Amino acid sequence: MADHGPKSDISLAGTFASSAFAACFAELCTIPLDTAKVRLQLQKKAVAGDGGALPKYRGMIGTVGTIAREEGLSALWKGIVPGLHRQCLFGGLRIGMYEPVKAFYVGDNFVGDVPLSKKVLAALTTGAVAIAIANPTDLVKVRLQAEGKLPPGVPRRYSGALNAYSTIVRQEGVGALWTGLGPNVARNAIINAAELASYDQIKQTILKVPGFTDNVFTHLLSGLGAGFFAVCIGSPVDVGPLAFYKGFIPNFGRLGSWNVIMFLTLEQVKATNLSHDNFGALLYSISSVW
Repeated sequence: MADHGPKSDISLAGTFASSAFAACFAELCTIPLDTAKVRLQLQKKAVAGDGGALPKYRGMIGTVGTIAREEGLSALWKGIVPGLHRQCLFGGLRIGMYEPVKAFYVGDNFVGDVPLSKKVLAALTTGAVAIAIANPTDLVKVRLQAEGKLPPGVPRRYSGALNAYSTIVRQEGVGALWTGLGPNVARNAIINAAELASYDQIKQTILKVPGFTDNVFTHLLSGLGAGFFAVCIGSPVDVGPLAFYKGFIPNFGRLGSWNVIMFLTLEQVKATNLSHDNFGALLYSISSVW
């Protein structure tokens, strides 16, 4: 039998919906860490431009605490709506298309374990296609998160996610929604390959160890491994090779927790085989974020 992963009766639409749901749930749980990461990145640029400026935020946890204390807990979820928009599209497409694209690359007559190279190629493909479609949601998410650092009394450009989309189109043109597409495609394709291919490979390897089965513990270990490799491979893209180890812990805190939550949720949702009733409820919960 070809090793394309466990066979399932889930349709392509069901796979997309389950992937989008898992990605959205992980985003909801971990976006405070992402908000802190964006603030730290913006602060680094500001401090670099002003040698005398003292950093306001220190460390991932310290930044989370500072934001919560000064701006309220809700500020940590600033950008959650476009974040969920992003995961509906990007997460649903990159994760949901992975198995079909991987099967396409190896061919219908393939027998045995899928080579790691094919897994990487499939994940690179789905990551690139997904972010090309979801780039506007990425742009709006980052802009809304960045607005949270503005001092009190300074007018905000956007009142919310939908207003941000319309304002950007009106003031900057439709093409502005795809600002930074090239670097975004490169970055997200690489990180997607690190996450999905490593999860697939680690899980496949673990299941060959006597005593291990396709259960929550296996999914947990595989998710942690996927997060670790995503940081190892993706951090140099984000922060530069020289700053890689300095930012490893906060990056792993974000990506590691995101991958564990996402893959655990995805495996559990897929295990239900998405009956028609469950599928309808899942689609409704996803559509509600829009």
